[in-house]
Amino acid sequence: MNLRIPIIATLALFAACKQSDPPPLPENVERGDLYFSGYWWNIKHSAGNPVGPGPNRFSNDSSSVFLDSRNRLHLRIEERNGLWYSSEVISVKEFGYGRYIFTTESDLTTLDEKAVLGLFTWNNYSFQTQANSEVDIEFARWNNANDSLLLTYSVQPVWFSNPAPYNERSHRPKMPVSALKQPCTHVFHWMPDSVHWESYTGTVYPGGRKLASWSFNRNNQTRRKLEGNLVSNPILIPAPEDSTNARMNLWLLFGQPGAARKPAEVIISRFTHIPD
Repeated sequence: MNLRIPIIATLALFAACKQSDPPPLPENVERGDLYFSGYWWNIKHSAGNPVGPGPNRFSNDSSSVFLDSRNRLHLRIEERNGLWYSSEVISVKEFGYGRYIFTTESDLTTLDEKAVLGLFTWNNYSFQTQANSEVDIEFARWNNANDSLLLTYSVQPVWFSNPAPYNERSHRPKMPVSALKQPCTHVFHWMPDSVHWESYTGTVYPGGRKLASWSFNRNNQTRRKLEGNLVSNPILIPAPEDSTNARMNLWLLFGQPGAARKPAEVIISRFTHIPD
């Protein structure tokens, strides 16, 4: 029996998934507000009336969203003139199925009870048919300062305040919280029949020590997304549609800071999408 064949196949699989260096600044593509990790991004701006999530005021000020000398993305929550501002970036490129890979390089254990870091997909136009095509990785204490389960994986529809919450669509894995003090890489693999999440120590995927994982598949039941007076179609696993973007945000529950009223900052060093 030739053992080299399965070994070579396994190495090929890992090579196909491994993150490569970001490509150089592309030409002849739609540009955005900043160029990060091989993609153009627009910065969300809503300095007037608060908007979702939260609701929050979102700032495009250079102190709220910026790249450092190592081309790492910084997202901040900060107070200016008595008002609190959150931050969000939205990919100009539209994405579909595949692996969404995010590397964080800041200490996520310092986030207070109201701060939320979101790494996710979204579509403004697919609420009715696909629950906004949303798949999430989030870091938050969800208004409980003593909560130690900082990581949440979820797939829409999720409706936490519904009298019958969709518990099966969200998972908060038990993991060594101290690992989130160091650089980590978080991934979800979005497929037509399932979504699979993984989190690792370090800045390389696949690699490092696996911290958590979870899968959601078609053995679950359909749910409807509820938003105000709107109700979506029954949805099991949402699909990407035209205008589905990758997004990263740092925001406040209810638009208000935690008891310590402190600003927050996260550093994201890389985003990669590997299509199927």
